[in-house]
Amino acid sequence: MSTFFVAPDAVTPPTIRMTGDLLHHLRDSLRLHPGTMLTLNDGCGTRYRVEVIQVTSQAIDSRIIDQDTESGRKTSPIVLGQALIKGDKMDWVIQKATELGVDTIVPIQSAHSVIKLNPERLEHQRSRWERIARDAAQQSERWTIPTIADPLDLAQICRHYASASVKGLLAERSSGPSLATIPLPQDHQHPIVLLIGPEGGWAPEEQRLAQEQGFIPLTLGPRILRAETAAIAALSILQSRLDELG
Repeated sequence: MSTFFVAPDAVTPPTIRMTGDLLHHLRDSLRLHPGTMLTLNDGCGTRYRVEVIQVTSQAIDSRIIDQDTESGRKTSPIVLGQALIKGDKMDWVIQKATELGVDTIVPIQSAHSVIKLNPERLEHQRSRWERIARDAAQQSERWTIPTIADPLDLAQICRHYASASVKGLLAERSSGPSLATIPLPQDHQHPIVLLIGPEGGWAPEEQRLAQEQGFIPLTLGPRILRAETAAIAALSILQSRLDELG
């Protein structure tokens, strides 16, 4: 059964109304018709199994059949700080990180980032990333859509997550501990933060700055991975250790 996200204010029991982009997708692309069953997610921890009762040019109306509530969090939220990488690679990281359960994705403007964000196009780019995250969350049947934060520089993200339970900086040729063996927090109140560099890696001064702010240099092993590969490998290792994968 297909799963789609709706805005919380679209839920007015015993009905849910779908408009906007979701309306056009369901009506024009999927040819939705009355009697179709869907799962709708309000992004706040509740899923609804609904039956479509009416399709018009203005809205799709559905009737709530039953609902389910997300169980309490069992692991720390995960924050991925990803240094900006070239176009579709950044899109790919956002898509796959969403599928792997990351809670927040923070684009980082780093010294070696080839891509430099144009402030005039920032809102457009962020909207694109949010759509990618939403579609990936729907495909992977997540309860929530990860937050795409405003881009930060390394100093800003280090300050912002100063109280994180685990703070790791993935760096090539690092002599630091492995992500597979570092202690993980027992409480789930504070996030686990992983910072992944750009194609050219972190600059030496960036690595020093992060370590001064309590970030641990971490390794994924002897191989030099591409930036996008490192992000997905790191999240996979972490989620496996948290019993969220495998």
